[in-house]
Amino acid sequence: MSQPPNLDEEDKLKSQGYELIAGIDEVGRGALAGPVVASAVILPRPANLAWFGLVRDSKELNSRKRESLFDLITKEAIAVGIGIVPPQVIDSINILKATRLAMMQAVEKLPIQPNFLLIDRLSLSQCPIPQKGITRGDKSCLSIACASIIAKVTRDRMMKELDIMYPDYGFAQHKGYGTRKHISCLQKLGPSPIHRLYFAPVRNIVTSQSPPSLKSSDVVQTEFPLP
Repeated sequence: MSQPPNLDEEDKLKSQGYELIAGIDEVGRGALAGPVVASAVILPRPANLAWFGLVRDSKELNSRKRESLFDLITKEAIAVGIGIVPPQVIDSINILKATRLAMMQAVEKLPIQPNFLLIDRLSLSQCPIPQKGITRGDKSCLSIACASIIAKVTRDRMMKELDIMYPDYGFAQHKGYGTRKHISCLQKLGPSPIHRLYFAPVRNIVTSQSPPSLKSSDVVQTEFPLP
């Protein structure tokens, strides 16, 4: 496992007078089905909680560790916000805009407004709050890594609930990503109402099927369970 993310960025900003610093990350950007989910997390200061040393990028943790850290973060963070953008919106505005929309929602749902945003890779030009995009921020910046855990656990829980609604695709296992099993299910069953129709693997399967082809207007809107 890699070295834990640290508070260097947060400490630097604190020395400049910023007190409420939100880390932001997303999960589900590359999936073929389900929503894109973003989280914003403001960690307590001074930051001396023992569990900080256990935090990693959510992709480096198993589900048990993520769930445990999710509980600690939601309990002890100053504020947590979550943004969720469904696949129909992703199809209509593209995944990059949908990711930024989810991040904006996460910031807006924070119970207190941050003074500064630390964002994994991206920037939010429509947001007036001072900010910095950090490449691989989920591996180096503690606030962003915590946001990645909140977003990952939230989305995984949603995909497990959606697996109950659409049990033949294996969403509880692959969480909507393009695994061999998922592609095989798509080829046999066609897309479900929560698939992203304009993502190439899904679009190619739709266009290869016999007419009438499934169009985005034919897809039933799915109510996504809120965290």
